[in-house]
Amino acid sequence: MSDIKFRATPVARFLSKQNNIDLSLLKGTGPKGRIQKEDVLNFKNFGILKISSLAKKIAEVEGIDLTKIVGTGVNGKILKEDVLDLLKNKDNTLKENEKKENKLEISAEKSYGEIEEIPMSMMRRTVAKRMSESYFTAPVFVANIEVDMTEVKKLRESIIEQLKEETGYKLTVTDIISLATVKSLIKHPYINCSLSKDGTKILLHKYVNLAMAVGLENGLLTPVVKNAEKMNLRELMISLKDLTKKAVEMKLESEDLEDSTFTVSNLGMFGIDSFAPIINQPNSAILGVSATVDKPVVVNGEIVVRPIMKLSITVDHRVVDGMEAAKFLNTLKNYLENPISILV
Repeated sequence: MSDIKFRATPVARFLSKQNNIDLSLLKGTGPKGRIQKEDVLNFKNFGILKISSLAKKIAEVEGIDLTKIVGTGVNGKILKEDVLDLLKNKDNTLKENEKKENKLEISAEKSYGEIEEIPMSMMRRTVAKRMSESYFTAPVFVANIEVDMTEVKKLRESIIEQLKEETGYKLTVTDIISLATVKSLIKHPYINCSLSKDGTKILLHKYVNLAMAVGLENGLLTPVVKNAEKMNLRELMISLKDLTKKAVEMKLESEDLEDSTFTVSNLGMFGIDSFAPIINQPNSAILGVSATVDKPVVVNGEIVVRPIMKLSITVDHRVVDGMEAAKFLNTLKNYLENPISILV
């Protein structure tokens, strides 16, 4: 985290850089919490905290003062478990206080029946925080397109058994959509971009780190396939299946969730025919995949029934124009209606 986000005197900033001290770990004693020279020196004399990157990230999200934690790692290093233990104790205290407050509130309110209170998990709270930040930060534009999935279904049926014998995994339509998405992103780099932290530059990624939204009972995770542009269908399918399995089993490492450039969210298996997903920051776009439904369409002047799927893309209008979003969807549509082209 950049030190510039914290109020500090010039001398305090100089000393913190000289001693490699993260200002986010200090509590300022100056006016309005400004960090002063003495705060840095006191911290230096106390000893620089050692902390894992995942523990620090959780502490930042939950607003935890790391100086109050005694690390159980090597040489007193603060680990993820130390932060979670503090949160657990904090939650238990809050629950007891809430129970007392609720008893008083219920006695003063009308009662229409029983109310069950379910505490938000740490994962759910993190998702809520990130989605709120994304929704209120980026002005968005949403575009939709319908795709004839006839050829995708044919391709899947023709190679599903072979891939299952080779890998042990069952090829899904989502796997094919993911590969087509990667191919489309390479052709449209502005969809695969992000905004610099200072908001003055657009970062065009020459690679695709594809995140796949995985819904769990207590929250949402977005594991990331790194350098997906270098993979064929078989390799991408295996990577997606392995990450999804780790997500369900809660075995993902912090690096499995980092550095995505684009996200795919699929609600088609729940029968959803259209939705506008919220961007997974710092990405500039996210693709929503809906259910495939048999519909009557006109083909060569005749009405026929075809499996039709709707795709929705939400883009950050600060860096992506509607025309670019439309071009990307048309490229993706062409790939899915001619899926052999993505295998070449």
